[in-house]
Amino acid sequence: MNYFGIIALVSFILGVALNFFGMKYFPKWKMLDRPEKYNLNRKPIPYYGGILLFLAFLFSVLIFVDMSREVVGLIAGGAIIMLIGIWDDYKGLSPYLRILMQIVAALVLVGSGIGILSITNPLGGFIDLSSWYWYGIPILGAIFTVVWIVLITNTMNFLDGVGGLSSGVSFIASLTIFFLSVRPGIHVDVASQETVAVIALILAFCSLAFLVFDFPPAKMLMGDAGSTFLGFTLATLAIFSGGKVATAFLVLGLPILDASWVIFRRIFEGKKPWQGDLKHLHHRLLALGMKEQTVLYVVYGFSVLFGVTAVVCVSSKQKLFVMIALVLLMMLLVAGILMASKTKKTLNK
Repeated sequence: MNYFGIIALVSFILGVALNFFGMKYFPKWKMLDRPEKYNLNRKPIPYYGGILLFLAFLFSVLIFVDMSREVVGLIAGGAIIMLIGIWDDYKGLSPYLRILMQIVAALVLVGSGIGILSITNPLGGFIDLSSWYWYGIPILGAIFTVVWIVLITNTMNFLDGVGGLSSGVSFIASLTIFFLSVRPGIHVDVASQETVAVIALILAFCSLAFLVFDFPPAKMLMGDAGSTFLGFTLATLAIFSGGKVATAFLVLGLPILDASWVIFRRIFEGKKPWQGDLKHLHHRLLALGMKEQTVLYVVYGFSVLFGVTAVVCVSSKQKLFVMIALVLLMMLLVAGILMASKTKKTLNK
């Protein structure tokens, strides 16, 4: 077994072991969900699984990754996100305080040296975000980085509406980042990309370990602590050591498109963007009568499609054209779902 195989196996075993620990002790500690809150007719199951996901990730990183300023920044920012998620799961937080703390976590990353320093123009050249500095920090790059981190952190949280969605999409996205990092001949900073590859592989198999318990019918839920931690870490890995934003959008294409659609629709309807509802893509598929497992396979399929595209496409122009094609495909899918939903309502009247 090669080095990457050992990393994957150890991360998976650590994750499974911690999840079994949670299955045994969380019920004794009353760390359970409240199904009656969502009108679900089932027994409570262990909640706060995001704590175990974070610990599996942390232990694996400490075993396999050399500590650097960037890695410490990733762990520290992830810990802030996870702790805020626990508090939100337990007591509930105002959207403003939650966003504020996510900005703090993103600024920790920026301070550690992780950030978006340029955006490639698919038609040629690039937009430099590192020209204006304040105390050694590129201002425009810092702003873009914070927006990116907060966006993806909440995007993964939006996605966590069906058991197995966040963990499964995280597994696919993390593997995509891994393959991008080990692809030869495209990286200048090889050492940094090796670090990204190892961390992405760890995240992938910690996510897979949780998926074993999270897949419907779920035996444990990760809560906001888990979904926001996954979003934060994926967003960070996608831009680690100057990663390209276009590639990152492809890696996380499906959750980004779904979240964008939902936010624009809520604003158009006069609602607050963070006001929850049951109109995400997975909710609409469930409303059409699909089983939870089928919904997962549909979302996984699109995620794999985005991921393969990110790995195969090399030039920015290729990525732009494919992104446009995939966006149009998603629009057709959403339009089809809306039409099917209206037809079903008409027939039920």
